[in-house]
Amino acid sequence: MDYVQKDLDYIWHPCSQMKDYETFSPIVIEKGEGLALYDVDGKKYLDAVSSWWCNLFGHSNPRINEALIQQVQNLEHVIFANFSHKPVIELCHRLHTYLPEGLDKFFFTDNGSAAVEAALKMSFHYHAQIGNSQRKKFMALTDAYHGETIGALSVGDLDLYTEVYKPLMIDVTRVQGPDCYRCPYRLDRASCQGECFEKVEESLAQIGEEVAAFIVEPLVQAAAGMKIYPPIYLKKLRQACDKYGIHLIADEIAVGFGRTGKMFACEHAGISPDMICLSKGLTGGYMPMAIVVTTNKIYEAFYADYKEGKAFMHSHTYSGNPLGASCALAVLDIFEKENILEELPERNVIFNKKVKATFQDYPYVGEIRQIGFINAVELVEDKATKKSFDSSLRVGYEIYKIAVSKGLILRPLGNVLYFNPPLTLTESEMDEMLAIAKESVENYFNR
Repeated sequence: MDYVQKDLDYIWHPCSQMKDYETFSPIVIEKGEGLALYDVDGKKYLDAVSSWWCNLFGHSNPRINEALIQQVQNLEHVIFANFSHKPVIELCHRLHTYLPEGLDKFFFTDNGSAAVEAALKMSFHYHAQIGNSQRKKFMALTDAYHGETIGALSVGDLDLYTEVYKPLMIDVTRVQGPDCYRCPYRLDRASCQGECFEKVEESLAQIGEEVAAFIVEPLVQAAAGMKIYPPIYLKKLRQACDKYGIHLIADEIAVGFGRTGKMFACEHAGISPDMICLSKGLTGGYMPMAIVVTTNKIYEAFYADYKEGKAFMHSHTYSGNPLGASCALAVLDIFEKENILEELPERNVIFNKKVKATFQDYPYVGEIRQIGFINAVELVEDKATKKSFDSSLRVGYEIYKIAVSKGLILRPLGNVLYFNPPLTLTESEMDEMLAIAKESVENYFNR
């Protein structure tokens, strides 16, 4: 079978202009091992982006493989209403010990967007049930990304995803978010006091009493180009939400499970949200699974006799799937048995030094920003003025195509090249990955 042609005959790929595939064909992957993926012709590709940020410990990880094999031989799925199973119960018990204080109740969905939808509904519904019927608004930051379903899209703010659907979207109050690279206050993220938070304070002073929840990506606005902001901003947001009685929803779908150097990004600020949304790394990139973890206070507003009509009637077919739960348990095993969190700080520093040594003196590199294993390289037309390349040039995409031809998956975010590899990345893999990335950038600019 001509797999490439059959793919083009039948498949509509996500986040793609399919006409691009006429000249840049889909790559059919046969197998994966560690950092590497291999196509049907045996060509090797280094997965620098963890297959959309979900692969925590490498492809075909032996521990997760074994957990999945054992579970599928025992139970593949069971309805999660009125029924439960050991893996999901154990997962909640163990994961609870890692979560910020006060997050005690686990509500399962099957993907990140669905978790965000559930959290938004949960917050609105909570306020309605305790007599705060005026709280019908949500707040979010500019350049946010929270998923692709209508509610999740509504709290996002990237026109690439949202523009055409705005007539369908719910009304959200958008607040100017932090932009540390192009800071209007001329401050530095390493030493500022979150002065830009005044924009949130101004909005809350006007409509704070009408807001149900503020949703935020803690410390990293990922889809916006791995925009990184300081913990003080998150700390101020927690304080402001407390002042106005607003739920703080932490969307840790992209940044949870060690991506920022700690198990959860909220730990950097020492805060606990009212809800935390988890997915991606939760199962190590193996199975679709997501969770909203919330407080007992929120949970209790829905706890009543059935006739009172207070139940949270929200469900997904694959909620709490045993296969996903077993993979997630194996992920926790790896964190604990292989001392991942203890070893990350040193390895994060090593990787960042290598990224800087590779790119910092390049004339078109405006900023290299980093938190944990996430390293982002923003390419600009003018380094002095920080002027961006015209988006029509598709600079990042052209470099991506070159990198793929050389065996590196370096999918850009606009003109931002980023590295978000598995947490098990070795120094030799760092060197191999960065050498190909550098060569690809040079090939593009030296054409």
